[in-house]
Amino acid sequence: MELSKGDGDIPVQMRREHILAFVQSRDFVRVSDLSAKFHVSEVTVRGDLDALAELGQIRRIRGGAMPKLLPHLERPFEEVETSRTAEKSIIGRLAASLIAQGETIILDVGTTTTAVARSLIIRDDLRDIVVFTNSLNIALELEVAIPRFTVVVTGGTLRPMQHSLVDPLGGLLFERINAHTVFLGCNGIHPHMGITNINLPETEMKRRMLQAAKRRILVADGSKVGQVELAYLCGVGEIDLLITDSSADPTVLARS
Repeated sequence: MELSKGDGDIPVQMRREHILAFVQSRDFVRVSDLSAKFHVSEVTVRGDLDALAELGQIRRIRGGAMPKLLPHLERPFEEVETSRTAEKSIIGRLAASLIAQGETIILDVGTTTTAVARSLIIRDDLRDIVVFTNSLNIALELEVAIPRFTVVVTGGTLRPMQHSLVDPLGGLLFERINAHTVFLGCNGIHPHMGITNINLPETEMKRRMLQAAKRRILVADGSKVGQVELAYLCGVGEIDLLITDSSADPTVLARS
């Protein structure tokens, strides 16, 4: 059976296979880039991408396409805590070095923000620090720093997977405070899809934290860079500083 051909000289099916391989090798591909690479019109490229998306082989988004997202299951805090410990410690120390005496900070739930908490504790020069957190394990970690630190737990509904406190009632506190700095964790950082998280309840808490702080710092190990997860938190431009490690994909970082 003879294959039909499009604008270029490559048979349609073969071209689509090449496009699929190209998309899978990158985190995002624009229609215009594919048009130039395969010497076909943008209309043809859109048709190819739509066909591949209908087959479930790629994810079609405005202006282009990205690899199909594989479902990620949320892992318990204790399991995640044992991975990339060296990288998280480095991130934690760098993040803690940005805090000055007398500051009020917000610490999000997560293993990397826990590393930030541990690094704050060992800074003997810090006094009169107020920490707001929705993480039970972080609150307990910081207990040894009292009275140098004042530790305020948000309250709310307990989410056992991450030992976090969420809505109902979890985020009310953030409507009443103005913190200097928030340290946020996430599960995905993508130049086009923004900052994302794997579960909805904690994402809503993160949004409230963003609104309650002047300086917004994202702490995430390199495995999160280039990933996209279920719940959208904010655009990359809404974050003042990203602290990550050397394993992060530099091409993705350059476009973020």
